Amino acid sequence: MFAFFVRRLIQATLVMLVISVIAFSIQDNLGDPLREMVGQSVSEAERQALREEMGLNDPFIVQYWRFLQKALRGDLGTSYFFKRPAVDVILDKLPATLELVFGASLIIILLSVPIGVFAAIYPKHWFSKFAMGVSIVGISIPVFLTAILSIYIFSVELNWLPSFGRGETVEIFGGWTTGFLTRDGLVHLILPCIALSSIMLPLFIRLIRAEMLEVLESEYVKFAWAKGLSPKRVWFVHALKNTLLPVITVGGVQIGTLIAYTILTETVFQWPGMGFLFLEAVNRVDTPLIIAYLIVVGLIFVITNTIVDLVYGLVNPTVKLARPQGGD
Repeated sequence: MFAFFVRRLIQATLVMLVISVIAFSIQDNLGDPLREMVGQSVSEAERQALREEMGLNDPFIVQYWRFLQKALRGDLGTSYFFKRPAVDVILDKLPATLELVFGASLIIILLSVPIGVFAAIYPKHWFSKFAMGVSIVGISIPVFLTAILSIYIFSVELNWLPSFGRGETVEIFGGWTTGFLTRDGLVHLILPCIALSSIMLPLFIRLIRAEMLEVLESEYVKFAWAKGLSPKRVWFVHALKNTLLPVITVGGVQIGTLIAYTILTETVFQWPGMGFLFLEAVNRVDTPLIIAYLIVVGLIFVITNTIVDLVYGLVNPTVKLARPQGGD
């Protein structure tokens, strides 16, 4: 276990180093940050002096080394627009994004597991065929189109649910706010969470069904049937547990993908999260905020994948987290 954590820590450090280089290197392709910081009346000489003061004229390696030294202390720069540390600005928006991802993940888990298992156990049932047909359509529809259609149907035509905003929130601890504890917040969460989950839900339904079908044909399941075990025990104890192993692996990666898709969802629903903030930062050429966003999202990916590896080993004790000595 200790060797596993050491190895993953080294891997995570290298991955974050690569992400920081990529994130920092794109700043020159985003435009001139001074355009948003100063007015048209500022002379070219004053602009050059300001660039020199900010270190924008230094070589790339000098700028990156200076950035890396500050980043190791938790300083990812100061937002040009908000005049605040970029990390603080992102952390202010993080609860809204994680709330959206959590709600979408709940929908995916609560629907994909029972539907996928049912479709594997009863593949010829009309509901199984219907679910597989809908899943194909669901995979083909972009998340932003699902969001727009849901707004048109449930907000414009039926007037059942709000079409934008986060609604009423309450603070739970340390400035962390949530809408899950208020009725208005929950109502505002429904459409964005459904839209965000729509791109992953069909994938997981098909994945669980395919893995379950494969496990049901395995030798140990056939042996369980031969021992006379009840169908529920065979399906939900022997088969389902082993079905979940690859699902956990894919799920860990897809959580990071959900965070990426929040950019589209938050834009359509005007959700005040990190994705919406990122697009605003791009429009304003707020370079420190863009770099900080990419690094924070990359860090979430790394942490999530590490946790998934650990959970994978706990679910299946035969999986070796650390390479045994003397192994290949």
